[in-house]
Amino acid sequence: MGSHVSRTRRQWDGHVSAWFDQFAHARWAAFEPYWGMWRIPQSQLAVLPADVAGQAAVELGCGSGYVSAWLAGRGARPIGVDVSARQLATAHRLQDEFGVRFPLLLADAERVPLADGSADLVISEYGASVWCDPYRWLPEAARLLRPGGRLVFMAQSTLARMCVPEQGPATDRLLRDLFGLHRIVRRGTSGEEYHLFTLPHGEWIRLMGDCGLVVENLIEVQVPPDATNDDFPELPDEWVRRWPAEEVWFARRPPVTRP
Repeated sequence: MGSHVSRTRRQWDGHVSAWFDQFAHARWAAFEPYWGMWRIPQSQLAVLPADVAGQAAVELGCGSGYVSAWLAGRGARPIGVDVSARQLATAHRLQDEFGVRFPLLLADAERVPLADGSADLVISEYGASVWCDPYRWLPEAARLLRPGGRLVFMAQSTLARMCVPEQGPATDRLLRDLFGLHRIVRRGTSGEEYHLFTLPHGEWIRLMGDCGLVVENLIEVQVPPDATNDDFPELPDEWVRRWPAEEVWFARRPPVTRP
């Protein structure tokens, strides 16, 4: 197990969950899914595929399970995977409250104990896509997908990662090198380190190709004019009106072609 995995588990079993749990109930209760730091509704940012009914889905880094709950509400058969027992306890509590049931699996998204080709959809919104090493979780996502299966993940944009310092808000300058971009260290107000991951766009594309996936789309998210973000001050409003702070990737394992 990589050192970042044990660090992430400790942080999410502790103070990080205490902060994020305040958002969990509202996301479970939402009339329609909404995404990312600016809570952009599905009707404006189509992250979930329209045709998920009956499909097997795996959410990598499910946290409190709201994305899996949204999938279940649309007729999919999701499994939520997370490294934090505390987050899964929140997900179990909300399952009881809302009467929505799906399996929850305590596991590292870089080593998922599920069979090859067991999913039609693998999805991550700020879960594995941020906290896990892409050179380990992306091959796992590809392994889980059946031919024709889709991968969707949302994370902070590569550009934002390059402009946000270890502490403080994003600037209009590039503070990190693009070449070799991989592990990002952010420090909280207490000085504690958070290890996050990203890649240059070209490396994302090459890595997915090496895993047998074909990139179909990349949305560099433009924040709607009426959207607000009061919870993540490192990305102030004046910055996101000029540049994308979030991005959504869509890839597919090609279907088997018959002669």
